[in-house]
Amino acid sequence: MPDLPTCEMLVLERKYSRLYVTINRPDSRNALTAEVVAELTAVVEAVAPDRTIRTLILRGAGGTFCAGGDIKGFRASFTAPPPEPGQLDPIAVSNRTFGDFMIKFDALPQTVIGVIEGAAFGGGLGLVCVTDIAICTADTRFALSETGLGIPPAQIIPFVVRRIGQTTARRLALTGTRFKGDHAGEIGLVHYVAADSAELDATLNKVLNDIGRCAPGANAATKNIINAMRSAPLESVLDDASEAFAQCMRGDEGKEGVAAFLGKRPANWVEKVD
Repeated sequence: MPDLPTCEMLVLERKYSRLYVTINRPDSRNALTAEVVAELTAVVEAVAPDRTIRTLILRGAGGTFCAGGDIKGFRASFTAPPPEPGQLDPIAVSNRTFGDFMIKFDALPQTVIGVIEGAAFGGGLGLVCVTDIAICTADTRFALSETGLGIPPAQIIPFVVRRIGQTTARRLALTGTRFKGDHAGEIGLVHYVAADSAELDATLNKVLNDIGRCAPGANAATKNIINAMRSAPLESVLDDASEAFAQCMRGDEGKEGVAAFLGKRPANWVEKVD
């Protein structure tokens, strides 16, 4: 089992096959800094090859998911010298780093759950868009707030469009409209809307129990097929999917799943959360 990185901005808690990742900057409403993104990237890179971790749960400390980028940190950009001729702008390089993280997070073979409360603005809303399952409270506030600051949501908008579609993404990005959990559910940004924090945690446990009935290898293969549909031709996706099906069928999970079904018993991978 690979070691998890040592983090100062994140709290990591391993429970059986589940990894709980909490952004721990409550004084700044868990705003994203270069250091936070670097730690999140290190966690993703450590988790990706680890088949003993089946689920990653992302949330924020202090009752807020993530207020987006650290605006105070943006001030340094105003005084940054312009790039030399032929060189990339260091501001662009820094911005692109978050996009690289989003690509890696989106491609994780594990099932990723976002537990959203308080607020998810800007980059925080972007993080929601690369979760497989998102749960929020009805009073959670959301916004694509970047354009109100005079900047585009450059690295997150492709993922927002994938999640909720182009026309809704345009409306939200070009108006900066704030909305709450119920509307987030209506547009498909989140999948479950809980009345309060108690129902939020109860819903999380239900979802974890649902995932716990699924074979981890089969889930990883399924997620890979879904992600491949974004760029590969359909014929290629189906060819690769058939190979994944055969590998799973011939593997331990396929044999165990069939045996468990015929024996009317839980499969050996089933994990229950109380």
